[in-house]
Amino acid sequence: MTAPLLLIAAGGTGGHMFPAQALAEAMLHRGWRVRLTTDARGARYTSGFPHSTDIQEIHSATFARGGILAKAAAPFQIGTGVLGALMAFLRDRPSVVVGFGGYPTIPAMSAAWMLKLPRMIHEQNGILGKVNTVFASRVDAIACGTWPTALPDGVEGHHTGNPVRAAILERTEAGYICPGDYPMELLVIGGSQGARILSDVVPPAIASLPMAMLGNLRVSHQAREEDQERVAEYYTEHGIKAEVQPFFHDLPRRMTEAQLVISRAGASSVADLSVIGRPSILIPFAAATGDHQTANARGLVEAGGAIMIPESMATPDSVAEQILSVLDNPKAAMQMATAAGRFGKPDATEALVEMVEYLGAKGREQ
Repeated sequence: MTAPLLLIAAGGTGGHMFPAQALAEAMLHRGWRVRLTTDARGARYTSGFPHSTDIQEIHSATFARGGILAKAAAPFQIGTGVLGALMAFLRDRPSVVVGFGGYPTIPAMSAAWMLKLPRMIHEQNGILGKVNTVFASRVDAIACGTWPTALPDGVEGHHTGNPVRAAILERTEAGYICPGDYPMELLVIGGSQGARILSDVVPPAIASLPMAMLGNLRVSHQAREEDQERVAEYYTEHGIKAEVQPFFHDLPRRMTEAQLVISRAGASSVADLSVIGRPSILIPFAAATGDHQTANARGLVEAGGAIMIPESMATPDSVAEQILSVLDNPKAAMQMATAAGRFGKPDATEALVEMVEYLGAKGREQ
């Protein structure tokens, strides 16, 4: 008997791909077959997926980038992707289709809707993304990673939390070493694409810290490729021990070892911080759709696990002040770490698995 097939469709950012990876790992463990459809950008994040995942790049497009010709061609590219998904589903019918958002999910979710396959979406943020908004009333269930999530009238969501990768999950509430007069780690991450404002503001903020503290500090800073050289040079010129990379493949380890994390407030970053349990300074991306990063950060901040600085107020001085409030106060740092760990939902993947299996069983009954 052929194992049931889960079709996962995810867009090209870490925020979409990391929860998709967590679900893939869990469903393969349950004996399901798993196929991932994504675009070329998403394919960059597939190295962490289990080898038994069938990964396929599909035709899709976005209306948000490119010139007039690119935007005019987008409907035709999406149409080609939808046709390809329909043909693929007729050859090998998925038991459940799950979309994680982003334009690359349009073909799979459209085909699933046309064929009336069991289908659901997972929204990582506190505000539905554009594609998930389109499909919100056309799916059997909506899993919400951030609670509350703003949903259209008449649409019900289920709070699952945001699934995290196995490498994060195995570090759930990992032991925290308070800051002190010994080597300390500070991690700076700007989401899967990096963040220019963090590269502009954080290095001078760190450089202004007391010399005694700087002598104990080692920085891991994620920067865009175009910013990597200048950020690394700045740290070197100011005698700060730092490693600057566009992407850290061992991010779970670095986060576990950090006394403090400075980050954007992407849904996956907030989930990782809360599952591992680390104090953080969150600087939400001001241009995020619907200001969803502020919504993502709010719960962790209110729980006492993070400090939020609006992007408009993020200056070297304001960031330095908050860094000091954590690294110069071991008791407060420990309280933040504990609060973050309590806020985490390490069972988010299991909750999502239960929804998938329920839809699969319901589909077999029809």
